[in-house]
Amino acid sequence: MSRPLRAGIVGYGLAGRSFHSLLLKGAGFEVSAITTKNVDRIVQAQKDFPEATICDSFEKMLDTNLDLVVIASTNVVHAEQAIASIQAGITVVVDKPMALDVAQTQSIIDHSVAKGVGASVFFNRKWDSDALTIQKIIREGILGNIFRLESRFERFRPNVNEQSWREQTSPELGGGNLLDLQPHLISTSLDWFGPASLAFSSVRSVRKVSDDDVVLVLKHESGIDSYLSASAISGAPGPRIRLIGDKGALVINELDPQENLLRAGKYPKSDVWKEDTRSRSFLHQGDLVTEYPSEPGNYAAYYAQIRHAIIEQAPPESSLWPTSHSEALAVARIIEAARKVSIRE
Repeated sequence: MSRPLRAGIVGYGLAGRSFHSLLLKGAGFEVSAITTKNVDRIVQAQKDFPEATICDSFEKMLDTNLDLVVIASTNVVHAEQAIASIQAGITVVVDKPMALDVAQTQSIIDHSVAKGVGASVFFNRKWDSDALTIQKIIREGILGNIFRLESRFERFRPNVNEQSWREQTSPELGGGNLLDLQPHLISTSLDWFGPASLAFSSVRSVRKVSDDDVVLVLKHESGIDSYLSASAISGAPGPRIRLIGDKGALVINELDPQENLLRAGKYPKSDVWKEDTRSRSFLHQGDLVTEYPSEPGNYAAYYAQIRHAIIEQAPPESSLWPTSHSEALAVARIIEAARKVSIRE
């Protein structure tokens, strides 16, 4: 295929503008259509992509000759829009979570397989610096017998952000940290250590809006336990990662730098970042602490795989897609179980 692949983005907030549009651009896609009704975002979209068609409805965007639809809209419409894209014969990427629950996730997958159209969920944190560094240290065996992972996205925001629909919206309509941040924590832990069952769940709303403090414990079939914390109300955020084995521990305090780079308008070129995208990592062995060489993060690798799968006309269940149907379902099942068995209401 000689021409650039044409992508349309549904929603032009933080996810659509600062993540997907720039990563698509960096991976060689043409952002040719954007759907938004927000006046300010229309102005932003026209400035960012003057050649793109700005659509006031999702249905109009589907008629603009697209190769890919990226759904970066509110969670409550993910399933509806993903299925409509598939029915139109257009490959779809859905920002996490793929859908509100297991039934909706399964419905997207069923339509994808029946129609022979690719559908992938954007579990981009698998390409964080910390994620790739963990894959490396596991291969090297430096930590010995790994038995515990602690993985966190913790912040201290005692005041609710009145502009954030995720903080203002009920869980039933897609709000809260269980659907926003835990998919990242769950998807990466499953990627590193394999299938797992939910052993513990605390899903609560400290600030009396949507769930803002969520702790899950997963028990992996490989014998490793994952302690996953997603909190907006932690006055003393813990390290991003603490991975513990019988020969030492890997500690990563910093967030991957790619989000801040993207928010600043920077993006990878030809699938590669020119900027440093490493988070500093440290090997702890009692009192002995040494820096461990981190791997650079690269979200562009996700869209490079999407591009390759589209060009190769890969069937929906092909390994060419960067995230699989089984991954999406595994994460959805743990999230659904977490809400059902939570010790908090």
